Amino acid sequence: MLDSGDAPEERKQVERKKLDALLGFCESTCCRHQTILRYFGEQHDGHCQQCDNCLEPVDTWNATQAAQMALSCVYRTGQRFGVVHLIDVLLGKQNSRIEQFQHHQLSTFGIGKALSQQQWSSVFRQLVSGGLLETDIEAYGGIKLTTASRPVLRNEVEVWLRRDEDTSKRKTSKAERGARVKEGYAEANDDPLWHALKAKRTELASEQGVPPYLIFHDSTLLEMLNQKPGSLTEMSTISGVGQTKLTRYGDAFLQVLEDFANGNG
Repeated sequence: MLDSGDAPEERKQVERKKLDALLGFCESTCCRHQTILRYFGEQHDGHCQQCDNCLEPVDTWNATQAAQMALSCVYRTGQRFGVVHLIDVLLGKQNSRIEQFQHHQLSTFGIGKALSQQQWSSVFRQLVSGGLLETDIEAYGGIKLTTASRPVLRNEVEVWLRRDEDTSKRKTSKAERGARVKEGYAEANDDPLWHALKAKRTELASEQGVPPYLIFHDSTLLEMLNQKPGSLTEMSTISGVGQTKLTRYGDAFLQVLEDFANGNG
């Protein structure tokens, strides 16, 4: 709709950046209050315990390496190009614009082929929303580094981003998935470990005065039951266990799993 309008190209670029900012806000994993106030140049320490991300943290992945690739690409291309061009560099695409600026000779050319164009778009949006990058509207929407990006490039801090759903893996029907889930719950009801995991969830929920599903959904507990992670690293691969929940509850549930593994359950 933006591209088909009659507005000047400069205006279209501004509106595209506004749309990207909105999408980045939707995809953000941090406190909504913090993100909104940052947009208006104000500070907030996060953890408002009122927004959806604070009350029920989303599934995340350790995107530190991807973030470093993106930030490095922004720096090496001169901090004046838009996201589309930056993604082309990361994916190693050959086109006239790449050749014009000799960006095929950069060390970041083609280093991001492990991610798709859609995934890179999400990474850039979240980096902008997270304050690691900023859009220079006066420079026709070019992306620039912020001071907050320096610790990431120096490998001093980790970057965790929202995990995108892999739609390519949707091969079973909703009815088939529902039947499998029901079967999984039915089998779990006969397992003492399942009841111990649910009891731990109820205990934590009671302590915090929140519904049990805000600790972990049944589907997450079922995956814990089946996978039986033995470390926080293994626990982090379970669907529904983002960085925040891993920090808050990971050790408690690992202890339950360890007790049963040692015959103390």
